[in-house]
Amino acid sequence: MGKGDTAKRTQRGATINATSRRFALPQAMADGDWLDMQGLVDGAPPPVKTSVTVENPRTILSRNSSPDVPFDRSINPYRGCEHGCIYCFARPTHAYHDLSPGLDFESRLFAKPNAAELLRAELAKPGYRVAPIALGTNTDPYQPIEGEWRITRAVLDVLAETNHPLAITTKSDRVVRDIDILAPMAAKGLATVCLSVTSLDPKVARTIEPRAPTPERRLAAVAKLAAAGIPTYVSIAPVIPAITDHEIEHLIARIAEAGARHAFFIPVRLPHEVAPLFRAWLDTHFPDRAGKVMAIIRSLRGGRDNDPDFFTRMKGQGPWAELLRVRFHRACRLHGLNLDRPQLDNTRFRPPKGPQGELF
Repeated sequence: MGKGDTAKRTQRGATINATSRRFALPQAMADGDWLDMQGLVDGAPPPVKTSVTVENPRTILSRNSSPDVPFDRSINPYRGCEHGCIYCFARPTHAYHDLSPGLDFESRLFAKPNAAELLRAELAKPGYRVAPIALGTNTDPYQPIEGEWRITRAVLDVLAETNHPLAITTKSDRVVRDIDILAPMAAKGLATVCLSVTSLDPKVARTIEPRAPTPERRLAAVAKLAAAGIPTYVSIAPVIPAITDHEIEHLIARIAEAGARHAFFIPVRLPHEVAPLFRAWLDTHFPDRAGKVMAIIRSLRGGRDNDPDFFTRMKGQGPWAELLRVRFHRACRLHGLNLDRPQLDNTRFRPPKGPQGELF
């Protein structure tokens, strides 16, 4: 890693670390820590360090019944995400830990090392019914700490052993490390991968997603996954008006060139504490257009910072939303994307063997 890369890695996404207004949580810092964070002791504030706390949940499958989400179960090996994406809709979940959705979300992380063991026990239950498991729905399963903890890979081992279908969403090229597991699964119709690429501009990407791999590294990962025969999607999510929306056509051209066959987009969403974090980020990094960006977002969201309603929350509404859809679909047709949709196979599943399976 060069000096430039090191500099990039020290950056964070959120510009503030306010507590949650919805939970009225207490301040967690001691007085001395607070002074250090304000830069009143040594001058410039020190870098925010990443910490990882072990979490031992009783279950690992999260279930949802949302009518506009294409899966009903997911696994999140980690809480919080070091990528630091300013727009991340999962940020508010950190408030349940008495932590800030701001800097705490991207620096005070939780890992679930017993995830594979819990999954094995779940899949061994006689009443278990198969449907694709989604990884990466809340926080990224291939964020930097996966390099050491390897919890996602352990989960993949269980899914491969049982021929269980899965769909991965990530913005990290670290996923290519697991091609040895994913390619054989894909050959059986058991795996898809979606890479998120929001901008091709390195400066913009570094500001929006400060600790995620560069756009070029993600596109290179798309090419490697596609070459390995793994059905690969690219998510242009979120599209941020007046910051990244002008890149849609170029992004789709590069996506197709890399070998992906499918793409989708979602206009930026700002639920709960994400809205004030996003506004503070705009004021810091894009003060020249902060008002314009928020005005367009409100036009997309029915006059609000965020639209929580099913169906419209993923698509937006009004002229801006329609223009984005027209541009996106026209570019996809031009480059031959979204001509078909791979279906995951639920029929190959076999319950796990071994001590955990024999308990049921």
